[in-house]
Formats: sequence, C-alpha cells, structure tokens
Amino acid sequence: MSFVRKIKSLVYANSLALAFILAIASIVVPAPLAACSIRTQVVSASITRGPYLQMGTPNSTIVRWRTNIATNSRVSVGTTQGSLTTNFDDPTVTTEHEVVVSNLSPATKYFYSIGSTSQMIAGNDATYYFVTSPNAGSSIAIRIWVIGDSGTANANAQAVRNAYLNFTGTTHTNLWLMLGDNAYENGTDSEYQAAVFDMYPTMLRKSVLWPALGNHDTAQTSNPPAGLPYFAMFTLPTGAQAGGMASGTEKYYSFDYGNIHFICLDSMTSDRSPNGPMATWLRADLVSSTRQWTIAYWHHPPYSKGSHDSDTDPILAAMRQNILPILEDGGVDLVLTGHSHSYERSFLIDGHYGVSSTFTMAMKKDGGSGRPDGSGAYSKSTSGPGQHEGAVYAVAGSSGQISGGTLNHPAMFISLNNLGSMVLDINGNTLDAKFLRENGVVADYFRVVKGTVAPAIPAPPSNLVASTASTTQINLSWMDNSGNETGFRIERCTSPNCTNFTQIAEVGANVRSFSDNGLVKNTAYSYRASAFNAAGSSGFSTVASARTSNKQPRGKFRLASTLSTGDDELTPLPQSFPIFRTVVGAETKLPAKRSGAK
Repeated sequence: MSFVRKIKSLVYANSLALAFILAIASIVVPAPLAACSIRTQVVSASITRGPYLQMGTPNSTIVRWRTNIATNSRVSVGTTQGSLTTNFDDPTVTTEHEVVVSNLSPATKYFYSIGSTSQMIAGNDATYYFVTSPNAGSSIAIRIWVIGDSGTANANAQAVRNAYLNFTGTTHTNLWLMLGDNAYENGTDSEYQAAVFDMYPTMLRKSVLWPALGNHDTAQTSNPPAGLPYFAMFTLPTGAQAGGMASGTEKYYSFDYGNIHFICLDSMTSDRSPNGPMATWLRADLVSSTRQWTIAYWHHPPYSKGSHDSDTDPILAAMRQNILPILEDGGVDLVLTGHSHSYERSFLIDGHYGVSSTFTMAMKKDGGSGRPDGSGAYSKSTSGPGQHEGAVYAVAGSSGQISGGTLNHPAMFISLNNLGSMVLDINGNTLDAKFLRENGVVADYFRVVKGTVAPAIPAPPSNLVASTASTTQINLSWMDNSGNETGFRIERCTSPNCTNFTQIAEVGANVRSFSDNGLVKNTAYSYRASAFNAAGSSGFSTVASARTSNKQPRGKFRLASTLSTGDDELTPLPQSFPIFRTVVGAETKLPAKRSGAK
C-alpha cells in the first residue's frame, strides 16, 4: 500500500470513530433519569457491650467491646483528656473487639476512646480512663473490690454495687475480683450481659476485672465446652503475661499487682487432687513469688456453715484437704471464696484441714478480732511469704442474695446473713479489709500487719475502786498493770448492775485516778476502765460502783442563830444547846436560845 493510501485509511478510520462518539453524544437522556442520583447508606456502629478492661500489666492493658455491626478496631489513648494522640488498630473486621494497648508507663492514668479507623464510638471524656499497674514489687496504696455470687442481675446486686460506689467515692479502684457465679443460672452470654456488663458498666471501663469460675458459670457441669461464654468473653493470662507462673489455661492463673501476688484457682472444673495439674502448678507458682502479700481466691469455700456445709460437701472438703496445705506452705495471707450466700470471716488460723469438729484453739494463730480498736491487728512476723504464719479466710458470697445457714463454723470470728461486698486496702505492710453491707454500713473489719511485730495490747487495769466524794462527785482509782499504754478510757453507767456503759473520759499514760464530777446526788453509778495503745484496747477492769451522798459530809459547827451541817439547809439550834463564851481568865456558860426566841 502506498503512503497516500495509508494516510487515507487512517483518516477514514478516525472519521468513523469520531462519528460514533458524536452519535453517542447526541443521545438524549430522559429527564427523570437525568435527575436521579445514586445514594449510599452509611450505617454507624454502636456499642452493645463494654468497653471493659482485661489483663492489666505495668506496660499494657487489653480493651474489649462488642458492636452491633462488624468493623475494624481502634483504641486511642493519651495522658491528657481530649488529647488522645496514640492509636492502636486491629484491621480484623468483627463485632467482638479486642485491642492490646501497649508500650505504656507503669502506674499512669490514661484516657481513651474506642471505635474504628473511621469512627469514634465512645470515650475521650473524664469517665473513660484506666490506670496501669505499678511495677511488680512496688509498694503503693491499692484498693480492691471483691464480689461473690453477684450474678442475680436484680435489686440486691444493684444495692451492693451502689453501696460500694458511694463508699469509694473518688478513690480509684485499682482492680476487682469476681468469686464465681457471676451470672445466674447457667452463665449464658445473655445472662452475663444482664448480670455483669449491664450491671457494672462504669467499673468495667475503668478497672481491670479478674474473675473466677463458679458452678453457675458452667451450667453446673465440671466438663464445660471450650466455647463456654466465660472463656469467650474474658481474656485471662495463660502464659504469665501479668506475672506469676504460666498455667497454660484460663481456668486458673496468677498475676502480680505491685507488692501483691494474686492466685485464682478453679474449684469447679479442674482436678482438685493434691498432685493434679492445678496443685502442681500452684506449688511452683508459690515458690516463684517473692511478693509481700499473697491473696488466693476461688469459688467453693474450705470453711462454711452457710448455705453450703464444708463438712459434707465433697468439693469444699477437697479444696480444704488438698489445696490449703499447699497455700499455707507457701505463706498465703488471705483466702477469698463465695458459693455460700453469706459473709463468714475467720480468725488468723493455720493447719485446719479436717471437719469443723476437729478445729482446736491451737489452730488460731491469733484468736482476736483483728480490729485495731478491739483486740488489735493480726500480726505476721515475715515481711514476704512466711510458712504457716496464719491466714484469714473469708466467704463473701452475698453480693447478689443471702441464703442463711447455721453460720456457726468454729474457725469464724464472725458470720453474717447480710448482703454485701468486701473492700481491701493494702498499703505497704498493712492490709485493711472491710465487709460493706448493701446499706452502706461496715459490718466487719480487720487488719493484718506484716514484717514487723505489731505493738502488744496493754494489760487491763485492776483493783478499780469507786468512792463517794460528795453529792456530785465520785472518785476513782485503779492499778496500772501495763507499761505500754497510751492512756486509759473510763466508762460509766447508772445503777449498780447496769450494762449500758458509755465512755466519759480518756486520761493519759501512767494516770491512776479520776474524779467524776457533775453527778446527781443520792444516785448509784457503776464504772469500768481499760487501757489502750496503737495495737488496740485491753479488756475492761472489774466494775466498781458507788452512790453520791444525799447530804454533804458534816464539817465544823459555826456559831450563828442556826447551825450549819454543811448541807444547803441550816438546822435551828436546839434550846438546850450549850454555848460557851471565853472571858479573859475565865469561861462563862451562856444560855442558848432558839433562833428567833424573845
């Protein structure tokens, strides 16, 4: 083909293409279609569960939540509210969001928000924050909330929750424990939604929760499926991510928080034999820990006479016989359980592994109340784990209901059929525990001091004597039998055999007497005295009684038209009363006249 023909062919082809384009362009689009536009509906995600915090460490925290539609995940954090400059993203599209927030500083408050890479759903305000754990071994003030058998999702659980929120106020809850039976009746996902996620939303998003398994969390089976809702909704350490020894299972685990080592055991589904996997792991975990405090918790109590009897229930007996010797060998300080719907709290005890009838006084390391203002705090001489120095055992299974029982186990200092929860405050070598009722009343409390011997409680005074001084005063004296008292407290009641004593005075050390003034004449009063110091108060002295006089004691007569007897009234002189007058060198007897005689 010649060059000219090629040019013509190209021109022709291009002309056809141009004609086709012009033809297409000439098509008239009907007006209704031209007015239409394509609209894309954007569906926003919303939260249906959470957020809630899991597996806190000094440098990381896991944030979990659930959404109504599947999205990717983002958590934004910062140490200043409103300035959340660091993002943690997970590209997985899901409704079950779980984000590890890492590279954090210990014991630091972080504000946060949650959502997706395209949408912030919640947070970035004053109520969305967490505080990272302190470095392992560090000693700071720590507050812990403990609830057991709380899963009733009713007014009882609400009252217990509200009482704690009112009690703690602005004091941050560093962590909280659930002792099992967290959601009745069978631990389903919907039951957990009502009993946990809808019941404690503000606690869940600010404080890390560490739960234990109960029988109602597994629908009463000791062999639950791997897809049990409990395992699906909680992220618990299997590989010592938060300290302690790797357990390889979420059924039982350990973690550290500051100077406290926590051990969560599984009394429901794991082998409870003394040489089974859980017991073997427990021995190794205790040996590896050097923390100052050891707190263990699980569901079934080793000692109880509440709605369950530890003498007859085989699960309770197995935990007592097989697990307690290991814990006490490892220096456990406090054991927390639920299951019985009551509150029962022991003395400081050790070595009781049989039924209740085998409990002896020798098993009490301290048979007092543990109350600083009573018989004194419980004292343990070793700063860290000390073998067989005693532990306090508490059943705290009344956070959702109460079920009574004989409540008379001899190991218990106190047993109460009341709703409530426990509050633990640990600061250095001192642990303070309280049972907080649903009405806000602190119904029990005790203290444990470690590493130093607590000061001894002073001996009570003796030989208390009460003596009448006047119509308005009684004097007291006693023998000081102690050399370490801070002072003495004096109590009084009215009548010789009264029992409703109230404190009327407090005097200093080495004082051995007291005058009680402003009394009513011719009235009987009874008194007792006690010595006190920082360790607590002694017992009381014996009771001493005295009666104020009806009249003042007789004094010297004075010459007048009437005779004074020292009382407020004057007695007229009798007619025959002899009166003498002394004259220089002689004494003359004068006749006496009655007052007013002529």
